[in-house]
Amino acid sequence: MNRVYNFSAGPSILPESVLAKAAEEMLNYNGTGMSVMEMSHRSKAYTSIIENAESLLRKLMKIDDSYSILFVQGGASTQFSMIPMNLFSKYKKADFINTGNWSKKAISEAKLFGAANVAASSEDSNFTYIPEEYNLSQEVDYVHITSNNTLEGTRFVTFPDTGNVPLVADMSSEIMSREMDVNKFGLIYAGAQKNLGPAGLTIVIVKTDLIGKHLENTPTMLRYETHAKEKSLYNTPPCYSIYVAGLVFKWLDDMGGVKTIEKINNEKAAILYNFLDESKMFLNKVNRKDRSLMNVPFTAPTDELNEKFIKEAEQAGLCTLRGHRLIGGMRASIYNAMPVEGVIKLVDFMKKFELENK
Repeated sequence: MNRVYNFSAGPSILPESVLAKAAEEMLNYNGTGMSVMEMSHRSKAYTSIIENAESLLRKLMKIDDSYSILFVQGGASTQFSMIPMNLFSKYKKADFINTGNWSKKAISEAKLFGAANVAASSEDSNFTYIPEEYNLSQEVDYVHITSNNTLEGTRFVTFPDTGNVPLVADMSSEIMSREMDVNKFGLIYAGAQKNLGPAGLTIVIVKTDLIGKHLENTPTMLRYETHAKEKSLYNTPPCYSIYVAGLVFKWLDDMGGVKTIEKINNEKAAILYNFLDESKMFLNKVNRKDRSLMNVPFTAPTDELNEKFIKEAEQAGLCTLRGHRLIGGMRASIYNAMPVEGVIKLVDFMKKFELENK
């Protein structure tokens, strides 16, 4: 069977060259005579893998030594709890800008450990825009945003200025898709299974001076200090996921880094949004200036047409286009690894479908 174009929101498409390299090294990594999945995480071979992954990540995102990089497990959802447990050091309060499903979950978890103030929300319009005005507090431990909203298809084009209060961002669905100044953030976290690699790995980029201030009853494994001190090797990490993420980082570095992939991502998004804006059948409801480059939701006029589109698209090799169950319709996730050709093929199919179903 030929490879399909996989528009899944996650786990998502990976670069073919990365998959080929992983396959090549599956039985014998770098002359060790074993797979990365079999080797000790404390071996010299694996130490080289995790150190190289961190080095490339620092290079690609321009992360200086004032930040610690943690490779942990549990997905971004575990970070919803770990962040308040580790950052509720003074006020036990945080401000949240509520822009969708994942923001709401982060708010819910933070309330287990202190106060979660909603400083702004776009729920009044079904999360189809990003708020421009925020009622931020000074006496909070951090301000939290979801920089790109996977379900709703919105993103922060610019980030709030939080002054001396650490800005925390869930970047799971857009990390390394565009250039940004890491120094604006106290903490960035992301599940790997969209732009970074396979599921099982979560990356936390945290200002080192925020580490070690966890709540007294925080379990050892949920303390950033634990993972920072042991360079993400306190226990067995998600070894293979880190290895593949390292291959993805090298792939991105070889093509010219984040600046290059941002240009490609802008091109892909423009192709799809330009068609949607001209279409008489398909509709994208997101405020234009807040549109995501990574996740593009759209609908046809009826549920029947939505279902027909999803079925026929899959037959054409355009897979995993069904929208999230909370949103419905369709969603094309066009992450870093999605080639321009995949988006062109999707738009060509949408044009054909529209003509045939007037």
